Amino acid sequence: MTAASPIAPSVPLRAPRRAWLTDLPVLLVAVVWGASYLAAKGITTTHTVVAVLVLRFAVVLPVLVVAGWSRLRALEPAQWRGAGVLGLVLSGIFLLETYGVVHTSATNAGLIISLTMIFTPLAEAAVTRTSPPRAFLAAAALSVGGVVLLTQGGGFTTPSLGDLLMLLAALARTVHVLAMSRIKAVRSADSLSLTTVQLGSAVAVFALLATVPGTGASPWSVALDFGPREWAGLVFLSVFCTLFAFFVQMWAVRRTSPSRVSLLLGTEPLWAAAAGIALAGDRPGALGIAGAVLVLAGTTWGRRAADEGDR
Repeated sequence: MTAASPIAPSVPLRAPRRAWLTDLPVLLVAVVWGASYLAAKGITTTHTVVAVLVLRFAVVLPVLVVAGWSRLRALEPAQWRGAGVLGLVLSGIFLLETYGVVHTSATNAGLIISLTMIFTPLAEAAVTRTSPPRAFLAAAALSVGGVVLLTQGGGFTTPSLGDLLMLLAALARTVHVLAMSRIKAVRSADSLSLTTVQLGSAVAVFALLATVPGTGASPWSVALDFGPREWAGLVFLSVFCTLFAFFVQMWAVRRTSPSRVSLLLGTEPLWAAAAGIALAGDRPGALGIAGAVLVLAGTTWGRRAADEGDR
C-alpha cells in the first residue's frame, strides 16, 4: 500500500563501496511497504475502511503541507487541477487496496498488487500502439499464471473477493501511472507538491465518503475505539509507509539511479509474502507457493525485459 513515487532526474552513481548507504534505506522502504498489508489488515474491518483511510492520511498531510508550503504556493492552476485528478484516482486505489486486504491474506495482497509492473508496460504499449518485447509478453503470461496458482492454494476454487479487489487495484495503479505521464501540467510539478495535493484530494474523498450513511463508522468513533495496538499500526502506516517512504525515495533517487531505486522497491511483494507467512500464519499451500515464485519471477523478468525494450 504504497505512496506516490517521486520522479526526479538521475545523477552520477556514488562509489560502489558506499552504494549500500543509499540502498539500505530504500530496501527498508520495500520492507515496510511489504508489511503494510499485514498492518492494514490488523487494524481494519469492512466497517472501518474509510475511517482508517481518513485517519492514516490526515496524520501525515499537515507535515507535507508545512514541508512544501512555498512550493505549493508556486503551483499553477493547471497543475493543481492535474494533481487533483490524480488524487481522485489515488483515492480509488487506496479504497480498493484496503477493502481488498480485509478480504484476502496479506501474502495474496502483496503479490497480486505487484502485477502493476506487468500491466503498466502492456497498457502503455496499447496506448502508444507499439508491440512490447516477446520476452515481456512471456513474463506477463508467467505472472498471470502465478496469480492463478496463488489464489488457488487450497484447491481450485473461485478467487476471493479480496483477490479480485487487489487485481482491480493493480489495474487502477496502472491508470494512475499512465495519467501521471500523460497529464502535461503535472510533468513539471515539484514531486513533494504533487504528492501533497494528491493525498489532500484523496483525504477529501475519504472524508466525504465517511459522511455517507452505510459507509461504516466515523473516523472519530474509530479513533476513540483504538487501543495501543491499533494506534501503533496506524502510526506505522502513516509515518513509515507514507511519510518516511516518500522522503527516502526523494532522497535516494538524487543519489543513485531511478532504475536502481525501482529495482529495490520491486522486492516489496517478497516482503509482503514473508510478513504474511511469518507473522500472520498464512499458509498458501504447495500451489500457492509455486504461484508466488512464478509471480516474483515473472515481474522481475518483465521489469528487466521492459527496461531493455526502452533502451
